[in-house]
Amino acid sequence: MQQLSPAAPVPADNAAPAGEEADAVARAALDAVRRLAVHYGLWFAGAVERFGIEPALAMEQEAGDRLLPILLDRLGRTLGFASPDGLPEPLLRLAPAQREELLRALAVIWLAADGVWFQAVEQRAGMDAAKAVNDGCWSAFSPLEAARIKALVGLEEGGGPAALAEALRHRLYAAINRQEIEIEPDGSVVLWMRDCRVQSARRRKGLPDYPCKSAGVVEYTSFAHTIDPRLECSCIACPPDPHPEGWYCAWRFRLAP
Repeated sequence: MQQLSPAAPVPADNAAPAGEEADAVARAALDAVRRLAVHYGLWFAGAVERFGIEPALAMEQEAGDRLLPILLDRLGRTLGFASPDGLPEPLLRLAPAQREELLRALAVIWLAADGVWFQAVEQRAGMDAAKAVNDGCWSAFSPLEAARIKALVGLEEGGGPAALAEALRHRLYAAINRQEIEIEPDGSVVLWMRDCRVQSARRRKGLPDYPCKSAGVVEYTSFAHTIDPRLECSCIACPPDPHPEGWYCAWRFRLAP
């Protein structure tokens, strides 16, 4: 790989570029973020393929924990903000409503990325291929999301249904879908997806439910297993299964006997 010399620091009194130059810099910066995201994801996908999901999650933990301070330090020095305790000041200064809206916006962007990838594969290779890629994606992403939530929230190992119920409240889906979590008398956890952004959009367009059960089984089973390997997941119903008007899909989690 070609070695590049470090970029010279930009003088603070430099005038901001204007016109076409500013447009080119903005486009290049956005494309750099795009490439960074893809490259990081490819490393994770490669680790999953070569070593399996659990070793890959441990590797991602190490790599991500090392990368984040580098990212904040470099962006902070470039854009002029501090990150006390590893938290960027611009985010700390947001009003509570802005913080909630930011989390929601990020969740919407995540779901949009999922959708455009599905459509791109479907248009070129058909629905079956898109569903296969989608299921494979969830088999790696869902454990990753569970592992990140465990670290973020500080959930203990072997936390059982209570830990799972808490983790489900922190998923990206929880910011954009209306869900209900119920604890049954025997300690089982039931997740009711009362409103699903994807399915509701299809309904508004007069389209039938998207048959997402195969992806859901992979998604929720692997998520629960990552929170606590003793947890089992069963599907109450998920499209193409029939379901009442009050929810789109429902899942039950319990400790294995």
